[in-house]
Amino acid sequence: MSAQPDSYAVMGHPIAHSKSPRIHSLFAAQTGQNLEYRAILVEPGGFAAAARAFRQAGGRGLNVTVPFKQDAWVFADILSARAERAGAVNTLIFEAGGVRGDNTDGPGLVRDLTVNHQYPLAKRRILLLGAGGAARGVLQPLLLERPAQLVIANRTANKARDLVLRFSDLGPVSGCGLAELAGRQFDLIINATAAGLQDAVPPLPEGVLAAGGWCYDLMYGSEPTAFVRWGQAHGAARSVDGLGMLVEQAAESFRLWRGVWPETGPVIAALRNG
Repeated sequence: MSAQPDSYAVMGHPIAHSKSPRIHSLFAAQTGQNLEYRAILVEPGGFAAAARAFRQAGGRGLNVTVPFKQDAWVFADILSARAERAGAVNTLIFEAGGVRGDNTDGPGLVRDLTVNHQYPLAKRRILLLGAGGAARGVLQPLLLERPAQLVIANRTANKARDLVLRFSDLGPVSGCGLAELAGRQFDLIINATAAGLQDAVPPLPEGVLAAGGWCYDLMYGSEPTAFVRWGQAHGAARSVDGLGMLVEQAAESFRLWRGVWPETGPVIAALRNG
């Protein structure tokens, strides 16, 4: 008789669209790991109870997506340094001694840019749009790559400046409102706003993308996102979505749970091909 597979899941609201079950089943097949992975819809306010029940039923770990990453941060007994800093958790590891929380979003973004797209981040002028949970999750790993500068721009300038206070010891980071970007130029613009959900783009001044600059959207879709289209229309050398980041952050979660690194390239290709 074969052993019962270890149980993992992703929790969120909504969750039906999640590609995580397919990603982790591809990782498991590739690495010979005996596990099952499913998506669980959790009602707002119900995260802690759902996570506790999953663990008590023998679950080994969870991925956590919108809107529960801060709930997961509170739920964890032990936090990694990057999760502590981000104030958000997307990966929970259930161990005998307690629940470990980590955030693999930032490492996933950095790996997708630097390895898959071969775009070095050192000495680049980076503009990060948005100051919510998505931005918080990627700031520390981006700053550790030693960019020339990192500017956080948000509709509400004070939210951007609050984030700067949390991360200013890590490198040259500043915050401003979107209107204050006039006359400035950046080598890489990363969209961490939710504007794409309405097929919109934050209002950006003309000329903000430097010649030869890149655009990167944390969101992804079967069609180019609004921000990817904006980058293409404004002469970006490359304008890419966050599908690679999704697979890379999942690979980091998989490694934390199973102790093995899956190959991400074939999985990204499989998802691109539908």
